Amino acid sequence: MEIFHKSYFYINKKPIFETLKNLFGEMKQFYNSKSLLRLSFLFVLLFSVITVVNSCKKDDDDDGFKDHLVQFEVKTSAGGEIISVVTQVGTAQSTMYNTPTTPLTSPWSSGEFFVNSSQAQLNLDANATMPDPDSELTINLYIDGEVVKTAKKKGKGVLVASIDYSFLEP
Repeated sequence: MEIFHKSYFYINKKPIFETLKNLFGEMKQFYNSKSLLRLSFLFVLLFSVITVVNSCKKDDDDDGFKDHLVQFEVKTSAGGEIISVVTQVGTAQSTMYNTPTTPLTSPWSSGEFFVNSSQAQLNLDANATMPDPDSELTINLYIDGEVVKTAKKKGKGVLVASIDYSFLEP
């Protein structure tokens, strides 16, 4: 048992503590050398270059979506009366009815508002009572101040017009 005890604490007939002392001495000498300083400088330089390159890359988070100025418009010829107007931006729908407390007079306009092209879909539906066979119901969709879509219906009685527009379709 004593032989085992001695061989456990000795390596090559040297105390284990002396071996560890030599090992730590060699590590200290390596860390104090100029090659480690050069290696550290190289890593810092490489890290800096990678950081600068990554920060200068174009930011792709917006996916090309942008804001547009949108306006809906409904017009009737003389004597026409708007019954209802339905607008939809993306999934948000709004319905307005012609009532004594909230009259829809011609021409009716939604007013201008901003819509992000990520909303994808714009819809406008309107119906009106028209007095003559030559009467006309016209609906327009303006995007960024220009008419991009128009729908016209001509006739007597109740006419319905509809516009669908998608920012995703060219």
